[in-house]
Amino acid sequence: MSGHLLVANGISKRFGGLVAVDDVSIHVNKGEMVGLIGPNGSGKTTLFDCLSRVQEIDQGKIEFDGVDITKKRPHLVAHLGLSRTFQVIRVYRELTVLENMELSLQWGKVSTAKLFQKPDSSTRDKADQLIDFLLLSRLRNEQAGTLSGGQRRLLEIGMSLMSDPKLVLLDEATSGVNPALVEEIKVRLQILNQEQGVAFLLVEHDVRFVKDLCDRVVVLNYGALLAEGSPQEIMENKDVIEAYFGDDGETDAPEGNDTTVEAKSEGVI
Repeated sequence: MSGHLLVANGISKRFGGLVAVDDVSIHVNKGEMVGLIGPNGSGKTTLFDCLSRVQEIDQGKIEFDGVDITKKRPHLVAHLGLSRTFQVIRVYRELTVLENMELSLQWGKVSTAKLFQKPDSSTRDKADQLIDFLLLSRLRNEQAGTLSGGQRRLLEIGMSLMSDPKLVLLDEATSGVNPALVEEIKVRLQILNQEQGVAFLLVEHDVRFVKDLCDRVVVLNYGALLAEGSPQEIMENKDVIEAYFGDDGETDAPEGNDTTVEAKSEGVI
């Protein structure tokens, strides 16, 4: 890692009288994997929307790879190398896996007009390589709507990678995915990070997934920054435990049991 890739300072977003994101500052270094966790409704996805410029912000500044993107439109931010997935899987269900991959170039440096042209051989080769890498080869010509939830997650990740992003904002990659496929997703992300240098900011409820992948974790609560540190520091943080479980994290568990977030949640936040 060599310096900051994404830097967001003092980000606030309001919906009427509701403050969804409250003066949050966050950064991701080049080649880094950062976890973003918090209780339901803590503002994680709204922060993603702000960082990817899907939502206008009420306050703050966002820089990506040295460029001020605070006022830029989402497709222009994508052209700079910031890609994302969504909490609700977004694939074109009536198109094949391959067609989804090819069409996702709209988020790269391809003009809208060129999307209606036949993909060139380099685009097709790249799509095929990613399909193989994500273990979707046998489904290459199947409609995306016929895939399982986990397979659609893999496809969506592949679509986010077609534009060669420097950073992917990954929103709940394990949601609705069977445990065996969760492990495959984890391995794929590790390879992308370690061998290709792709940075990730992960919104995730599976704390073991975050712990295995990330060196640093950021915690939101009620739209504000609650804590930041290593996965182990976060799992043992009393404020984080209280935010998730209340009453300073006290439960009816027998005395002497582990009181970390990981133990209390059985791996799911």
